[in-house]
Amino acid sequence: MNEKKIKTYRYKRIAVKIGSNVLTRTDGTLDITRMSALVDQVAGLHRAGMEVILVSSGAVASGRSELKGIKKLDAVSGRQLFSAVGQAKLINRYYELFREHGIACGQVLTTKESFATRRHYLNQQHCMEVMLDNGVIPIVNENDTISVTELMFTDNDELSGLIATMMNAEALVILSNIDGIYNGAPGAPGSTVIPEIKSSRSDLSAYIQTAKSDFGRGGMLTKCNIARKVAAEGIPVIIANGKKENILPDLLQTDSRTVCTRFLPAAKAASGVKKWIAHSEGFAKGEIHIDRNACEQLLSPRAVSLLPVGVTRIVGEFEKGDIVRIFNADNTPIGVGRVSFDSNKARQLAGQQGAKPLVHYDYLYLD
Repeated sequence: MNEKKIKTYRYKRIAVKIGSNVLTRTDGTLDITRMSALVDQVAGLHRAGMEVILVSSGAVASGRSELKGIKKLDAVSGRQLFSAVGQAKLINRYYELFREHGIACGQVLTTKESFATRRHYLNQQHCMEVMLDNGVIPIVNENDTISVTELMFTDNDELSGLIATMMNAEALVILSNIDGIYNGAPGAPGSTVIPEIKSSRSDLSAYIQTAKSDFGRGGMLTKCNIARKVAAEGIPVIIANGKKENILPDLLQTDSRTVCTRFLPAAKAASGVKKWIAHSEGFAKGEIHIDRNACEQLLSPRAVSLLPVGVTRIVGEFEKGDIVRIFNADNTPIGVGRVSFDSNKARQLAGQQGAKPLVHYDYLYLD
């Protein structure tokens, strides 16, 4: 008698980003069949004991397909209107689909500003931890109704990277409408998917198509940049085709051979604070410029803090505890950090020996 093979999964907690091109048809309407299939897969993982956090696109496209014949709107107004209608439609559909499996889901709407301070960051983290502890699947999206251009995430790929690191996920799965990162143009003769990317600093720009997705704001270049940053913080990232049947269970099995691109994680995971700082460049309030010797010290294998003696220039105004960018002598950004002094005190201490660290190693992230 043949026994049915029991699937074993390699992770206990994952973040899954579902792209707009996975959830929408070519005419811009929501693909309910694909959405239902993905919910079935997530439900199966949930029953197997895996914690899943969904970062789902599709709200704006969903709202656009619902509202016909409206007057022409500018980009921000259109985004706000379509997302207000579409997000309600999208989360209601998720709610009904998960309820068929006896699983509760909850909506988490966020903005880029919500990641800017450590307190807001931890509040979001606590909210989703409570949801997971009680068997509720968080469904995360940007709150497009209040986001404006300068406060928007690059796309939901960026948001998924923030969520994965914030929630200490063991893996981030980014579902697109192609199989992964190709070593040439997808569909070109001889072009194949790169199965593994080991170095976070490897240059893949020659392979990656720069075109944006049809219904989202992102593209493969953004996915690759986010994947490399998240992998450098110790979290493996998988880019795969969300339109393939049973893609999630197939990807996550311990012996999976599913075609995809896996970004291999750094050997040592970053601390929770460093993960937050790594994604905080967009919130930087000022700049610290350092000399060549200080740069060499920071980039050495040793754990080194940024001392005032190596600082040549302070740009901008910031308070103690703010995030600042750090530049080398060639005016090239090399990282970000959380400062121990405000900008006035930093200017007074610049170049002085024996002073306390301007940015302690524990609050320093180097690219």
